[in-house]
Amino acid sequence: MAKSLFEQLGGTYHEENGYFIPDLRLPAEEEQPIGAWGQRHLDYLK
Repeated sequence: MAKSLFEQLGGTYHEENGYFIPDLRLPAEEEQPIGAWGQRHLDYLK
């Protein structure tokens, strides 16, 4: 059976309940400073 494009690019799968799920990971987020207006809106998110 031919490999999928995901597998050709180095992707892998794991099996859960009979389904193959791709192993996806997001890149680490860089901490970014927020300005004065962003800090004022943080109170509304709590």
